[in-house]
Amino acid sequence: MKIDLTDSTASKINKALVQGRRAIGTPAVGMVLTLVIVTDEENAYDALKAANEASREHPSRTLVVIRRVSRSPRDRTKSRLDAEVRLGAEAGTGETVVLRLYGEVVDHADSVVLPLLLPDAPVVVWWPVNSPLDPAKDPLGALAQRRVTDTYAAEAPVRELNARADAYAPGDTDLSWTRITPWRSMLAAALDQVVCDVSAVEVEGEEFNPSCELLAMWLADRLNVPVTRSQSAGPGLTAVRMQTTCGPIVLDRADGSLATLSIDGQPDRAVALKRRDTSELIAEELRRLDPDDTYASALRYGVDRLNAAAGESSGQTAAPAMTAVKAAAKAPAKKAAAGTGASAAAKKAASK
Repeated sequence: MKIDLTDSTASKINKALVQGRRAIGTPAVGMVLTLVIVTDEENAYDALKAANEASREHPSRTLVVIRRVSRSPRDRTKSRLDAEVRLGAEAGTGETVVLRLYGEVVDHADSVVLPLLLPDAPVVVWWPVNSPLDPAKDPLGALAQRRVTDTYAAEAPVRELNARADAYAPGDTDLSWTRITPWRSMLAAALDQVVCDVSAVEVEGEEFNPSCELLAMWLADRLNVPVTRSQSAGPGLTAVRMQTTCGPIVLDRADGSLATLSIDGQPDRAVALKRRDTSELIAEELRRLDPDDTYASALRYGVDRLNAAAGESSGQTAAPAMTAVKAAAKAPAKKAAAGTGASAAAKKAASK
């Protein structure tokens, strides 16, 4: 069911939601959170499709905020709110309101969204593109318990990571971090199978891929060993190689779907490590609404090193092909005994 409202108000939208639920025979509200998507017209379809698929696991009220550009000074002084209310099959397992803002109301999107939030339910704000440098201080971000950005969509991902670290607030997260959850889990499990010291790590992946940088930061932060970032043709992350006193441990994914885990003294094994859709990433982030301390620690740990790498590349903001993301060795490499040392630290950090 779809209801179009032109030059509307938040009160009229709420009435349309109630009438629509009654019309389709579901007057009760069974949603667990409000998901606010802040995007542009170009990316609205893909973001809404991902949110609808994620709503099968997390029934939610989805509010899509689209700021329309006014072409003339006269149009910029006229405020207008158009809404599209979707229920039933049109909105997955929840309900969706697409809000198009014109004129001066563009600068006051929070006043439009606030009356439409579900009462006594958590709020998550997601910027698929064009996220603010400080999400927590954004008027819409201030309404949320969780703020989801995606540095992969930024023009200069490394510079964006620097900004994220400087402005981090509890509740911030990044889909580039979510993408490496299977990698972190697999590496922690691999380290738990050996009793040895880790001396160095190499992370291989596409250039300008923030997930590769975040994985390198996480490993440097947790293992306290030198971590080298190298470039490949992709797609995405392609390999992690760890040098240990028991021999090399390699997790190699050349095709973007199936990886090979090699541990010295053990037969190679194939592991599923496919590149996940945006809907799966959003569904994972909606499973937890508490601050992600592991993400914060990894993000802050690597910022200085990323800045240093950028300074070496002739004033360019992006990292070079062979960026060295090295952790200063403050102490000897930790023991990787099962349940203790480097493997225990990595295993604990991998769990979200």
